[in-house]
Amino acid sequence: MPTPAIILAAGASRRLGRPKQLVEFQGEALLERAVRIASEAGAKPVMTVLGANFELICAAIPQGDSVRVLNDRWESGIAGSIHAGLHALDSITPKAAGALLMTCDQPRLTAAHLRALLEVFNAQSEPAIVASSYAGATGIPAIFPRELFGELRKLLGDTGARALLAKASCPVIAIELEGGEVDIDLPEDIAQLE
Repeated sequence: MPTPAIILAAGASRRLGRPKQLVEFQGEALLERAVRIASEAGAKPVMTVLGANFELICAAIPQGDSVRVLNDRWESGIAGSIHAGLHALDSITPKAAGALLMTCDQPRLTAAHLRALLEVFNAQSEPAIVASSYAGATGIPAIFPRELFGELRKLLGDTGARALLAKASCPVIAIELEGGEVDIDLPEDIAQLE
């Protein structure tokens, strides 16, 4: 059974001053690119959790193969988006062994890296988290086994999945993601994309 992807993209991008989901990189919007590479890697279904600028983003980006999930409590922080994504996952694919959590603002992320995460996750005989490592840290994209969904649901506010990686109750397998620390938060980050 394929592993679903949950793309966390509900924020308002206040520091950037415009929706980062729609920032163009190599001819496509960042969110469109994230959906494409997750699909190319073999994640299925691909769910995009949206909140701020929902109508604008839906109008600008074709749905393609993704399932759109509205997090109407996006202002409460990223944890709410993780909860919304897991809720959708439970209705759409309740038997999935795990979930790939990712964002749309890591422009150095590739389908090959996501495929490597998925292959390592699928090869495990016991529950394990398969995460990306970059800049001396472990973070997302990361695949969490179903056994940890309850822990993900306990996250609150702006506490994301990285907090769970730091104190995981199962092994964490890290796979190097070159440039994984590059993300889009400020206007100057866009200038450094090309």
